[in-house]
Amino acid sequence: MIDTLLFDLDGTLIDTAPDMVGTLNFLLAKHGQAPLPYDIVRVHVSQGSLALVKLGFGDALSENQIRTLQQEYLDTYLEHICDSSTVFSHVAELMPQLATLGLQWGIVTNKPGWLTDALLKAIKLPWQPQCIVSGDTLAVRKPHPEPLLHACKLIQRQPSQCVFLGDDIRDVQAGNAAGIPTLIALYGYIDANEPTDSWGGAGYLHKATDVLDWLKQQ
Repeated sequence: MIDTLLFDLDGTLIDTAPDMVGTLNFLLAKHGQAPLPYDIVRVHVSQGSLALVKLGFGDALSENQIRTLQQEYLDTYLEHICDSSTVFSHVAELMPQLATLGLQWGIVTNKPGWLTDALLKAIKLPWQPQCIVSGDTLAVRKPHPEPLLHACKLIQRQPSQCVFLGDDIRDVQAGNAAGIPTLIALYGYIDANEPTDSWGGAGYLHKATDVLDWLKQQ
């Protein structure tokens, strides 16, 4: 029986796009470039800071230039990590029900630990995860399955007892490789033209509370 929900962080548990998009546009303005439309940047947020910097500044820059801009992005983002970020409303609706049903939950994200910790501290979640695995907790990140398997070890659960919720193809790849069914969070940072039906997910979520209906069918 599945009794544990593992969540990706950005775009699945917390809506961090306002601050991540805002940071990129702040950086673009600082370097004399025009801002990008919110909707265009939003669908890239789950891909991380390097992808956002390349989106904003192009990938014709040298590796050193890109890495310098990425560090500048991260430093700026840390200062504004929770100016406008919020827990998705349907996630906030789901969490009390998990406790009532006796379900555990945890976080498995590619976000580096120093940003994960800063975000969770700033946003003051009223519910405490049973485990947190960040992008630098191990030597590998999603789509490698080990972060998910490590989360299972931390909470003493078998992969078959867990379900993973994520909004990126790497989440599905990691879940499938770990033997954990993965539900695709369509409310997250996914381009409308993305062929999610080819990702190999175990189901879809239009809102986080949909996971309860999925669990009933298992």
